[in-house]
Parts: sequence; C-alpha cells; structure tokens
Amino acid sequence: MKSTVEMGAAGGAPALIDLEELLATRLLVQGNSGSGKSHLLRRLLEQSAGSVQQIVIDPEGDFVTLAERFDHVAIDAAAVQSDLQRIARRIRQHRVSAVLALDELEVEGQLRAAAAFLTGLFDADREHWYPALVVVDEAQLFAPALSGEGTDEARRLSLGAMTNLMCRGRKRGLAGIVATQRLAKLAKNVAAEASNFLMGRTFLDIDMARAADLLGMERRQAEMFRDLERGQFVGLGPALSRKPLPIRIGPVETSGRSGSPVLIPLPEPPGEAATELIFTASPDEAESERNPVPQRPRPATGDVLARLAAQRPEAACEREPEIDPAEAAAAVEEILAAMAAEPELAGRDLPLLFQDFSGRCRKRGLGRAVPPLSEFRRRFAIARAGASAETRGRPEWEAALAHAAGLSEDLQGLFLYVARLALEAAPAPGDGDLGDHYGTRSPGRLKRVLAHLEERGDLVCHVDAAGRRVLALPRLGIETAPGTAAAPEHARRALRPRPRLDQRLARQ
Repeated sequence: MKSTVEMGAAGGAPALIDLEELLATRLLVQGNSGSGKSHLLRRLLEQSAGSVQQIVIDPEGDFVTLAERFDHVAIDAAAVQSDLQRIARRIRQHRVSAVLALDELEVEGQLRAAAAFLTGLFDADREHWYPALVVVDEAQLFAPALSGEGTDEARRLSLGAMTNLMCRGRKRGLAGIVATQRLAKLAKNVAAEASNFLMGRTFLDIDMARAADLLGMERRQAEMFRDLERGQFVGLGPALSRKPLPIRIGPVETSGRSGSPVLIPLPEPPGEAATELIFTASPDEAESERNPVPQRPRPATGDVLARLAAQRPEAACEREPEIDPAEAAAAVEEILAAMAAEPELAGRDLPLLFQDFSGRCRKRGLGRAVPPLSEFRRRFAIARAGASAETRGRPEWEAALAHAAGLSEDLQGLFLYVARLALEAAPAPGDGDLGDHYGTRSPGRLKRVLAHLEERGDLVCHVDAAGRRVLALPRLGIETAPGTAAAPEHARRALRPRPRLDQRLARQ
C-alpha cells in the first residue's frame, strides 16, 4: 500500500504527498478559474485510488468520470436528496469511494444536499471511523465568508457541516481537502484548519497577500502568484514540504465532462437566411415536440444503497480462496504482535493504525478474516500489553480482560499493561511507559487519567517505605513490584538545569 503519492515534478525531482500526514493535517488549494485546481484534485485522487477511501463533493459533476476508470460510485444528489445522510453512513460503513454529483441541483439544493451528506459522514458509528479523503471542490460555495447564494438557513447548515469536517473530522478519520477560487471568499474557520497548502495562479492583491502569508513568504514575493502557469502551484505543509516548493502537476488518466474552451472555426455566414433560421422551427424540432424523448429514470435510493453494498471490500473477499479459520486467527495474532513491537506506532492515531493493520492482513491474503475496527482496538491493546504465553494462561489474566472490557476504549490498553506487570511481579513502570500505553506524552494528562482510575477504584498508586512507586489493582487483588525509588528533594534540585549567566546577571 502506497503511503506517498506523486503529484508531479518539483525542480527535476518528484513532488510527493505523504498520505498518512495528509490524513492528519488536511489540505487547502487555491487558484483562480483556469489555474488547474480540478486537474490537481484529479491527479491526487487518481494517484491515491486504492490506498485510501475517497469521497468527493462535486458541484459541477466533473469528477463522476472517476467511476469509469476506478471503483467510485457516482451518486446523483437530485435523485436521492431525502436519503443522503443514510447513503453517507453506508459509504463509511462499507468503505466505498464515491462522488456526490450536485450539478442537477440549484444552489439552494446544493447547499442543503452537501450539508446532509457531510453530516451523515460525520455522524457515522465510531466503529466505522475509517480513514477517508473528503474532497470539496468550489468550497467557497459551501463555506462562504460572507452572505452568498441561497437562503440564510441553507448557508448556515452547509457552513456548519464544512466546519465540522475541517475542525473535528480528523478524529473521525475524515481528512478535508478543500479547493477555492478565492481565499477571501472562504470562511476563515474552514481555511484556518488546513496545515498543507497548494497555491496556484491568482491576481487580486488581497488573495496574493493571504497566499503569501499562509506560505510564510514576504509580501514582496506575493507578485509571483500572478506569473504562475496553468497547473503550477506552490506547496507547503508537513505532508508536502517544510519550505515553499514550486510544483508542476503531472498528467491525469481521466478527464472531466466539461473541458477548457477551445477555438473552432465559425460556419459559413448564412447571409439573408439568418433571420429565417432563427425564427423558424426546423423539422427535427417539430418532430421532437410531437414525440418528446422520454427522460432517463433517476435511480432509486434502494438501487444506490444496493450498489454501495455490492462494492464493499468484503464482497471482493468472497471471491478469494477460503482460508482455514485457525490459520487466519494465528496470522492476525502474528500481525498484531509485530505491530505492538514497533515503537514508532505507539503514538499513531487509531484510524491510521487500523489502515496499516488492514493492509498487512490483505498482503497475507486474509480477506474476510480481518476483524472490524472495534475488535482491532481491543486486540491491539491486548497485544501491546505484552503478556507472555504463561501469563495468558492464568485465570487472573482472564479476569483482567473481563474487567478491561468494562472500561472506556482509551483506558483498556493502560489497564492491561499494568495488569500484566502485576501478574509477572514486574516493577512498577515510570510515567513515560504509562504515557506510551495510554497514548500521551503530557504529564498533566497522564496524571488526570491515573486520578480518574483511582476514583473508579480500578487502580491505586502508592509508594512503599523506600519511596518506590507501586501500582495496585484492588478489584483483581494484585499489584506490581516496587519501581525505581523517587529521587530525594535535594537530588531533584541538583538535577535542575542551572540558569545561564545572562539570566543570573539579569536577576541581580
């Protein structure tokens, strides 16, 4: 599975985007009409297809052609307006890439449809919070900085959904990618949440100044945005580059339904017959009025939902050869143990961990044997606890697992880690190890978590006569061995860094 995608060339070298970093930090694209924004988005979608789920909000209906080349489902918003939230939840459940085409709706309908669809994505069940790129073209329409088209209520709904996507979507696995013609027209709440930027050609002073500010460039350098060619962008961000990087976007495999206008020769002038051609109906028009062409029926909501279910990843797994359940279970345990042993995965978000886990399972040919997200979190916490085979065979460990199941998901891994140490009579861990198993490096937050467990009666932290930490689990009747002795007060003072000479002189 690719973790980076190539967007084009940057000074003779490939211009790469880190997908995992993009999922955590979001992307903002700006450029005037004709600067190549849609081409950029299409390149990103094509290059990352198959590596991550993709969901496109398409006001012009240009991205539905992705369904012809890739496995995207094209959804006609005009046909299923009342069921968009339900369809969005199904999309997250089955991890199907989809394009929501809004071109058949008026602006008012586009705002309401986008709001309902984004709300459905955002409100999906926690067990379906898989990583997904959510691309919104012409974002200034759905998140206007000032009053725009549509009623106030429709704009409020759409702006609220867009703000949720960009501000709170990361924890739900949703990575917002918004493209706009003008930064000045885009709501600041939406634009400010992006950490990656791709700035294309723009001409207005206010937009050039804002683009320069976002890229950390000096105001006098802002004039460069007027000279950018079509398909040329300047990128910055943790997923792109640590300093402004000129990028020329590479070619794409698909094309939109509406291309750029080109000159074609005019027909021969009709001369005096021009008036008759305009005001007189042709035979074809008269025939069509007598026998109108029946309109193509719009797909029913049930048909769309059935297609989504048919294209879910599990359906493809049904065609794979059956694997022995015992072998599949052993392979899953082996993968979990390997991931638990990798220290660089300790601080990674759960959706990214699950994506990594799913990729490893597919490489092993497990298919339908891949456990869902909720089960993965529990089993990964057990694997990270590091219990030996002897410990796992003890009834006290089964009691610890049963008790951990009643805790919130974020506390299970920490509780099982302490339980394993207690059962193996290992010394009490330090704050660093406890923080790694909870997923934080903040001493204050870890202190609050331990206090919460003590209030519940699940854990007691005390010191012995020698001042060494001991962690006890009273509900299980076990405790760890004493840990490292705490440093005496005079030793802690000696370990503090001494102030620099200039600081001491300033105090005097």
